[in-house]
Amino acid sequence: MGLNDPQWGRKKGNSGPPDLDELWRNVNKKLNSLLKRKSGGGGGEGSDGGEKPAGGKPLHFRGGIGLIAGVLLLMWVSSGFYIVNEGQRGVVLRFGKYVETTQAGLRWHIPYPVEVVESVNVSQVRTVEIGYRNNVRSKVLKESLMLTDDENIIDIQFAVQYILKNPEEFLFNNREPESAVMQAAETAIREVIGKSKMDFVLYEGREQVAAQTTVLMQEILDRYKIGVAISKVTMQNAQPPEQVQAAFDDAVKAGQDRERQKNEGQAYANDVIPKARGNAARLMEEAEGYKQRVIVSSEGDASRFKQILVEYNKAPGVTRDRLYLEMMQQVLSSSTKILVDQKSGNNLLYLPLDKLIQTSGPSPTPAPITETPPSVAQETGLDAGARTREAFRSRERESR
Repeated sequence: MGLNDPQWGRKKGNSGPPDLDELWRNVNKKLNSLLKRKSGGGGGEGSDGGEKPAGGKPLHFRGGIGLIAGVLLLMWVSSGFYIVNEGQRGVVLRFGKYVETTQAGLRWHIPYPVEVVESVNVSQVRTVEIGYRNNVRSKVLKESLMLTDDENIIDIQFAVQYILKNPEEFLFNNREPESAVMQAAETAIREVIGKSKMDFVLYEGREQVAAQTTVLMQEILDRYKIGVAISKVTMQNAQPPEQVQAAFDDAVKAGQDRERQKNEGQAYANDVIPKARGNAARLMEEAEGYKQRVIVSSEGDASRFKQILVEYNKAPGVTRDRLYLEMMQQVLSSSTKILVDQKSGNNLLYLPLDKLIQTSGPSPTPAPITETPPSVAQETGLDAGARTREAFRSRERESR
């Protein structure tokens, strides 16, 4: 019945809602008329104008029930179609028992209540936070405080990212898989921290701790068959407890001062030790050179003395006079003043040779005198002194 039907809203001349029984009778009449047209008509009419079969029920009643049943059956069958999105898997359950896992696309299963489909997102990266919730400052001390191998307590917050690799194991092997992942992460990190030193965990060993935790956690989850693959373990924060933070900072500063002083001492040693070794090597070389010079000089003096001795044995007087004259020449050649002791008097005769040479007028140009190095002059002085001593000794022997 349409909205423009004159019977809508009227009942025996009174305005108001329509009579539902009357509406139902009108719908039945229209359905009966449609069924009569399809069946071709004929037969006796009942009290309501329809045909009655041998059983007493009208044919149009059976036809309406069949049509409704067919529509309901079609709707029930069509409800079995479902779509699995990309990155998801459809897990089909038949009376609660696992049947199969379907891939992405348009699929069909036996409709409810026979089979049920659960969609599982296998591409989503899930995150579990250990030691904090949503923010590093909101700590959970029960999870974050851990004991190291050197019996120190540290405060650690880290996050675990994982994906699903087996939807069936994730859904059916554990009642609370996310809680199992969290417990496995806490177990793994506590084992790794318990085998590591405090300084190693706080400074240079963070990446190694995260890598070892990832491997150990994956082994635990595979043993539990949770169907989870760990993608990454991120260390958010690692520090001493707040109660001992000031003392720990002082200890760190003291360690830094110690390293600085050690480096300064090492730098000073690197500067002083090579110089000292160089000076020691120089002194050793000078001593070795002096030793060789003294030995050679002594050997030369001994050889010269032997030669003079041979000549002295041949002509003692001549040799003695020659030695005396050579010594006087050597002594007087470097002197500009001469004092002569007169045997007959008590006065000393003073001869200023430099003044006498200057007033005597021009003299033939002397041969150029080459400067003698200090070492040679020293050796010459030693030789002259040795010759002088030898001459005096020879005189004493002759006088005796």
